[in-house]
Amino acid sequence: MTPTPAPGTRTPAGQAREKILTTAFRLFYAHGLRAAGIDTIIAESGVAKATFYKYFPAKDDLILAYLEKVDAVWTGQLKAAAEAAGPEPAGQLVGLFDALGTACRRDGYRGCAFINAAAESAAGTRVHQRTVAHKQQILHWLETLADQAGAGDPAHLARSLSLLLDGGLAGGALDADPAAADAARSAAAELVAAAIGRAPVRTSREEP
Repeated sequence: MTPTPAPGTRTPAGQAREKILTTAFRLFYAHGLRAAGIDTIIAESGVAKATFYKYFPAKDDLILAYLEKVDAVWTGQLKAAAEAAGPEPAGQLVGLFDALGTACRRDGYRGCAFINAAAESAAGTRVHQRTVAHKQQILHWLETLADQAGAGDPAHLARSLSLLLDGGLAGGALDADPAAADAARSAAAELVAAAIGRAPVRTSREEP
């Protein structure tokens, strides 16, 4: 990973947008959307103010780009964890919670970036709408897996797992205890089992 330049160091134009976004990613997640100011992001990314505004005319434009990046990273991690659990949709619904466990154990973990962003943005704004869109996308994916797993009410199971996932994300930050993720995974296994009428599913990553 290329280190963030020291304040005052100018970044080549071709790298400027990515430098700004990488710096914003770190500062927004660590300090919050409003606490991380434009001047700090400009200084730490090493770009001229005019260059910053060329790419991001308003702070909300940068926040939306940050959320797009978070979406790609987090959704990718969830889907990778689901696929690692094996080919069965029921197992994937449980296995995706392994991504939660990994996230909660990461240094500097501060919960879900989308929940944090929603808490800092007013309903109806572009930022708040983007947080809602992310949650709806995850919910749709969960419902698709639930349907493939044979759940009697895929929408209900998806909603329950989504709430459990969000609760695990929040709990891991509030309690500073990764055990929240383990509890969420166990509860997910029980929910999936009840929804499809089987014993709690095992995934390929669990011991027999």
